[in-house]
Amino acid sequence: MHKITKNTAIYSMSATNAPVLTIQPGERVIFETHDCFGGQITTPGGFTGIDWSRINPATGPLYIEGAQAGDVLIVHIEDIAVNDTGIVAVSRSVKPLGHLVMDNELKIVTIRGGKAIFDDITLPLNKMVGVIGTAPVGGAAILCGEPGEHGGNMDCKRVAVGAAVYLPVNVDGALLAMGDIHAVMADGEIGATGLEVGGEITVRIELMKGNKKNVPLPVIMNDTHVMSVASDVDLDEACNKAVENMAAYMTTHGFGINEAAMLISLAGDVRICQVVNPKKTVRVEMPKSILAARR
Repeated sequence: MHKITKNTAIYSMSATNAPVLTIQPGERVIFETHDCFGGQITTPGGFTGIDWSRINPATGPLYIEGAQAGDVLIVHIEDIAVNDTGIVAVSRSVKPLGHLVMDNELKIVTIRGGKAIFDDITLPLNKMVGVIGTAPVGGAAILCGEPGEHGGNMDCKRVAVGAAVYLPVNVDGALLAMGDIHAVMADGEIGATGLEVGGEITVRIELMKGNKKNVPLPVIMNDTHVMSVASDVDLDEACNKAVENMAAYMTTHGFGINEAAMLISLAGDVRICQVVNPKKTVRVEMPKSILAARR
C-alpha cells in the first residue's frame, strides 16, 4: 500500500504539476488530505486571517504508469477516514442564502462515534470526497476549487465508499489528485461548505485503455446506479449537460435517444450536487437494473 502525505498539496490541476508518486494500475494508494481551509482554522469565529490562496488543496498528483491521453482512469473509493473535528461555514457572498446572512461564521463541530455533534443536534456521517480529478486537457491550469470535465471540485456526495469514479486521462500519467473530504453534506451544499474535515482516502486505481464508446466523463458508479456529472456557471446548462451525458451513455448500451429520454424521465433522478462553486454541478442517477436490460 502506497501513501501520499498532505504536504504534497496542490491548488490547481495542471499538466505542469510534478508527480509525487508513480504506481502501476491495480495498486492501492492512501491520500492524506487537508480540510478545504488547508488547516488554517483552529477556533470558531469569522473569516479573518484566512489566506484564500490556500483553499481547497488537493493531495498529489499521482502518476499512473501507462496512462495516456484518451484513456479512462477508474478510481475505486475503498475507505474514507476522517479527523475528530470538522468545520462548517456560512458566507455573505454565497447564494442562495448569503443575502440573509448578517455575518460570516465558522463553527467547529465534534465528530464522535460515527456522528457529527452540531450543538444539541446529532447528524449521521455521510463521508464523501469533494475534490477528485485529473490534469485537464490543453495544458490549462484549473483551480482545485472549480469542477469541470476533468472532475475537480464536484462536491458530489455519491463519491463515497463503494463508488467508482471514471475520469478522463488528458496527459501522460493522468496526474490524479484529491482532497476536500466532507464528513457530512447534503445535496446543494447551499451554505458554502459541507462539514469540512481532514483525513485519509484509500483508493484502488484501474486504467481503461481508450474510451472506445466515447462516453462523456466524469461518470460515477456504485452498486445500484450509474451517474453522469456535469458542471457549468449556469445551473440550467449544467442540468442540460448532465442529462445529455446520461442519454449519450444509454445509447452506448443499445437504447435509442427517444427511449433514453423516456427512461430518464421515468427513472433517472436529476440531482444538484452543489450550487456554491464557480461552476454549479448536477448529476443524473440511472438504476443499473434498467441499463442491464439491453446488455
